[in-house]
Amino acid sequence: MVPHLDAAYNLARWLTRRADEADEVVQEAYLRAFRYFESFTGSDGRVWLMAIVRNCCLSSYRRRKSDEVPFDERSHGVESGQSTPENQLLKRASARSLHDCIEALPLEYRETLVMRELEEFSYKRIAEVTALPIGTVMSRLSRARKRLQDCMAAKGEKQ
Repeated sequence: MVPHLDAAYNLARWLTRRADEADEVVQEAYLRAFRYFESFTGSDGRVWLMAIVRNCCLSSYRRRKSDEVPFDERSHGVESGQSTPENQLLKRASARSLHDCIEALPLEYRETLVMRELEEFSYKRIAEVTALPIGTVMSRLSRARKRLQDCMAAKGEKQ
């Protein structure tokens, strides 16, 4: 399960919106995975672990429903490889807009988008993690992409 630590943290970070909470969620998920490892019967440990991380995130979300902190751009800003300050500024503004738009997505769309686009999970794997039919996963991903596209267009960003 250790090779999947980065993916687990990435999913937890996007779902919780807080680095400190993501750390706690991943720790709890790994403890649960260790505790229930003998019940693992599947062939893909990554999918099993991501399902545990997702469930821990949802549990944490329910516990702290009213406690939301905005995205901290200083901690998660994008470094630019462009040479001019103008290009760096434009790239950071675009990344900030993208992060803001992802943050604005409802949880069910955000989790599907993160697993597909950032973690490169197949539809089948996402369906296994979320315990949803593949059609629902595809629908949520389509809607997430559309909302993301609309949000970026409203911010005046290129698609």
